[in-house]
Amino acid sequence: MSDLSKLNLQSFDWAQSIATPSYVLDTAALKRNLARAAEVKREAGCKILLATKSFALPAAFPLMREVLDGTTASGEYEARLGHDEFGKEVHVYSPAYAPGEVERLTKLAQHIYFNSPEQLTEHLPVIRKHPGVKIGIRINPGYSNATLGGALYDPCAPFSRFGATRDMLDRVPWDEVEILHTHALCESGDEGSVGLIEHVGREFGDYVRRVKTVNFGGGHFINKPGYDIAKLIAAIKAFRTEFNVDVVLEPGAGLVVDTGYLVGSVLGLHHNDKNIAILDASASTHMPDVLEVPYTPKVVGAGEPGEKPHGYILGGKTCMTGDIIGEYSFDQPLKVGDRIIFTDMMQYSFVKNNTFNGVPLPDLAILNEDGTIRVLRSFGYDDFRHRLG
Repeated sequence: MSDLSKLNLQSFDWAQSIATPSYVLDTAALKRNLARAAEVKREAGCKILLATKSFALPAAFPLMREVLDGTTASGEYEARLGHDEFGKEVHVYSPAYAPGEVERLTKLAQHIYFNSPEQLTEHLPVIRKHPGVKIGIRINPGYSNATLGGALYDPCAPFSRFGATRDMLDRVPWDEVEILHTHALCESGDEGSVGLIEHVGREFGDYVRRVKTVNFGGGHFINKPGYDIAKLIAAIKAFRTEFNVDVVLEPGAGLVVDTGYLVGSVLGLHHNDKNIAILDASASTHMPDVLEVPYTPKVVGAGEPGEKPHGYILGGKTCMTGDIIGEYSFDQPLKVGDRIIFTDMMQYSFVKNNTFNGVPLPDLAILNEDGTIRVLRSFGYDDFRHRLG
């Protein structure tokens, strides 16, 4: 929190002019991240897809389309979004498919991944009617480098429902399969990315040689400070050379880390042994990962508890007791109307939000490179009511 605590809040003057709560995508920051992805693609000779499960903002797709090869989906609706709005390759994986879903997906996706040999065999007759669709099988590699959330975000945790384990792989109809897919990372540094690539090559090389493409999934946090993309590039190049296969990465959060904000306002002040500021931004409704992971998001101009003279607990306005965002300190006492700017709020935020308690959904907005704000969508009562039948 300390680096942000030293930022000059005047550089965020735009936050004073917008309605709150609002998610705000920083275009310049997104371009910076995409440039890094472009370097990985160029130097490693791999493809990179946007995992829409973590970030799905169609207004940003034209910019992302210039660099990325397509999207990856976790089901039919995300696949449709990628097909209709992004317009390049669509890959889709789900641990199970609903009746009729695979047939519908053949009209949207060019790559459909299955969770087990039995599932693949069950849907094979449908896929064979659509020869342009490539089949993938997800494996559970028994390797984990999920640095966030423990078992909650570890695809290889005990009893995981994701992917075929080694004892299943000889039942896979490999002659039908073009893509081996594995996902074992979450907010991982280069050591996790390289470790996964080397592990798959070492432990599953016989199966890698039976496919044309290996998809190493998401969790590659290529835009996080300290991530050495040179090591990732070298590992991909070595893997491609050894096995003569194409390589795909499908980061979501790794593409949009530190590219935007959630701006809230202080609605009220309370005291119960400690000072408490009640906001129109909520952990439980607007940034669920704060409670699920859990973690404390950073706030522009704020410090750690006790670092600055005025300490506050920041909480939302819902009736949920645990709707607490975190504890912070500020240079000046907070007052009603003050803007609170939470950083790194593009990943897993608006794609997961909800209207519990009838709390309004935040606006969606874009901060242009010239400092102007473009509001994409505002939400009201009708959005809350429509979900209730």
